[in-house]
Amino acid sequence: MKFIIFLALIVSTASAANPAVGSMDDRAKEIVDRVDQLMRGDSSRADIRMEIQSKHWKRILEAKAWSKGTERALIQIRKPVKERGTATLRAEENIWNYLPKVERVIKIPSSMMMGSWMGSHFTNDDLVKESRMITDYHITISFDGERSGTKVWEFTMAPVENAAVVWGKLVLEVRQEDYMPTWQRYYDEDGEMVRTMTFGDYRKLDDRLVPTLMEVRPTDTPEEYTRVIYQDIDFDVDLADEFFSLRNLRAQRLD
Repeated sequence: MKFIIFLALIVSTASAANPAVGSMDDRAKEIVDRVDQLMRGDSSRADIRMEIQSKHWKRILEAKAWSKGTERALIQIRKPVKERGTATLRAEENIWNYLPKVERVIKIPSSMMMGSWMGSHFTNDDLVKESRMITDYHITISFDGERSGTKVWEFTMAPVENAAVVWGKLVLEVRQEDYMPTWQRYYDEDGEMVRTMTFGDYRKLDDRLVPTLMEVRPTDTPEEYTRVIYQDIDFDVDLADEFFSLRNLRAQRLD
C-alpha cells in the first residue's frame, strides 16, 4: 500500500512457529518485510480512488499508479478534470511533481518528505515509501496472542542509528492467519502518536490477497481522514526503467 505507495506484501503462507514476544529473529523480520512490501511485488499497475475529508471540505481523486522495485514509482491523477495530469514521480533518489496548469516540474527536497500530497493526510514519504522497515528500524514483537477473537502479532519499531526516517516509532498489528495488516500507528520523536492507518476490505486482486482499503486519521483531528481504495491492481507487469521518466511525468495520459 509503501503508497503508497505506498505499501506492499509478498503474500506467501509460511508455517514456521510463531516468534516469541520481544524477539528480533529472522522470522519476525520476515513478517514485517512482507507487510512493508504490501502490493509492491517486482512491479505493479493500479487504479486507485482517494477520498479526502478535512474539517471544511471533501474531495475525491482517481489516479493510476505504477511501481517497480523499491526505487521507482509514478502516480498520475485522472479525475477530477481540473486536476488531470498532475503527477508524482520517483526515480531512485529523486522525486518530482508535475503541475500541468502551469506546465511546471518541481523537484521535491528531502526536507519536504513529510509534506501533504494533494491536500491529503498522506505524505510524500508515504507515496514513494523511501524507507524500508527491516533495514531502518529495530523490530521487536510487543504482543503475540488474541485480540477480538483474532490471533495477531504486534510489532514495535524504533529507528536504527542514523536511519533516514521521519518517524520516532512505528507500531504495527498483523493477523497471524494470513499476514494481513490491520492497523499501524505513527509516533513522533517525542513519543506522541501522530496518526493511525487502518486496513480493510481484504480481497484477492490479481493472484494475491490484499487490503484494498487504507485509511489515515490524524490524532489531533480524528474527524478528518484520507481513504485510499484500490479498485484494480496487476502485479509483476512489464515495466522498463525508462518508463519512470520526466517525459512520462509530463504525459497527459498513460495506460
